Amino acid sequence: MPNLGPVELLIIGSFLALLAIAAIALMRRSARPPVPAPRLGPAELHHRVRDLTAQGRAIQAIKLIREQTGLGLADAKRYADDVAAGRAPLPPGDAQGIARRGGADLAGRVRELKAAGRAEQALFLVRGETGMAEADARRFVDAIE
Repeated sequence: MPNLGPVELLIIGSFLALLAIAAIALMRRSARPPVPAPRLGPAELHHRVRDLTAQGRAIQAIKLIREQTGLGLADAKRYADDVAAGRAPLPPGDAQGIARRGGADLAGRVRELKAAGRAEQALFLVRGETGMAEADARRFVDAIE
């Protein structure tokens, strides 16, 4: 073993002390539970998504939607696209699945929403997909049984 002088021992001791401090800091950082993001209301989420998409930050908008609603990637992208296009997206939840069900025509989806007690979401769906004025969309929804 080589003969170490006091300077070498001081350097090695300092290095080991720094390693110990770094290890403790890493353990403390990983032990902290993540702070959950505060939940936004539907209107606030809609406004934030609209602002992000208007700024060309669609990826951040989709990420926000997923964090706030738990939607999958495809549904979150549809939600962001609806907001960016000026359509009123359905609120996340079971109405979203009915509104986006593949193969069903608009009248069929409106019928399902009305049967589920979601006439207002049916109105939003009709306005979003057709661009109808509210009065015309309401007449359409009312006519479907």
